[in-house]
Parts: sequence; C-alpha cells; structure tokens
Amino acid sequence: MVFFNKSSNNLTEPHQPTFLEKLVDIIQLIIVSLAIVIPVRYFLFQPFLVRGASMEPNFYEKDYLIIDEISYRFREPLRGEVIVLRSPEQPEVFLLKRVIGLPGDQVTYQNGKIFINQNHLDESQYLKNILTEANPEGVQLKENEFYVLGDNRGLSLDSRILGPINKKYITGRVWIRGYPFHTFTIFSKHALIYN
Repeated sequence: MVFFNKSSNNLTEPHQPTFLEKLVDIIQLIIVSLAIVIPVRYFLFQPFLVRGASMEPNFYEKDYLIIDEISYRFREPLRGEVIVLRSPEQPEVFLLKRVIGLPGDQVTYQNGKIFINQNHLDESQYLKNILTEANPEGVQLKENEFYVLGDNRGLSLDSRILGPINKKYITGRVWIRGYPFHTFTIFSKHALIYN
C-alpha cells in the first residue's frame, strides 16, 4: 500500500512497525483479553467437572458443567436448582447438590418421602422411586440456611450429614452441561412444587 503525503506532494512508503511496536501491541492485546476473561472466569461463570456418583441419574462422573456465579447475588436459590457449594467441613472441597429446603422451611421425612412445612415434596420430575432415609424429626431452617440433597440418595454426602448449608458456602447454580456433547443442556430457573 502507498500513502500520499499532502505536505510534500510525494508518495511515501507505509510505516513498517518495529519489533518493539509489535511487542507493545501484543502486550496490549493480552492485557485487554485478560481484563475481559479473568472477571468472567472468576466472578461470573466457572467450569466444574463432576466427580462421584452422588447426583446420578441426572449428572454423571466427568460431566463438564458451567456454573453461573452471578445470579445468587441478585436472588435466592430456588427449590429444585442444582448448585455447587463448598463443603462446610472442608471448604477446599466442592459439592454438587440439589436445593430442597429454603430459609424458614421445616424439612421432615415420613416413610422415605420428604415433607416441606408438612407438605409432600414432589420430586418425580427428576427422580424415580427414590426413598430418602433420614432422621424423621427433620430440621427447621434458619435465615440464610438451605437444605441440599444429592439425587443419588444412597451415595450422597449432603444436609442429612452436613446439616443445613449457609448461603455463604454456595458458589453458584448449574447453568450449562457442555460435555458429553450428546447431553448438552442449558438449565433454566427451576422450582420444585410440594403439595
């Protein structure tokens, strides 16, 4: 490409960037990219790899999930949503569980079924013929406390053992299952009903 220099009326060759100018451009590109990627990665969305069988048959070992970390800054978790939380006993350990009880709820068990405020919780949309064994006295949730269970009730470390989970331990909700590709799913807000 040739440029016309108006001041001298001469044709001049285009400026060839020096190595230093190219290096500065690359550094600027990296800084701008990091300024976009880091906040998204650490404050908005987080990848999560499922380990263990506590959420089968709905989530399996090595499912690759994207966790929405921003929604719960503006709203409370909903009953039925699948969340990632830090274990209160070992904060470096992340758990994948389903929200069953919300702050203020009374969670009890009768004949292997869950009751919220003395109303039966219908889990048939994601569990088939599952009986949940736990202390029949149940628990009364306080402010900022949630009751969480794994879908595979026989193999799950959850609120039956850990007790109610304070909201400060909740990292975010499962938003996307990206892998395996044939199970790709976008999870919307999802509330369970009880009757």
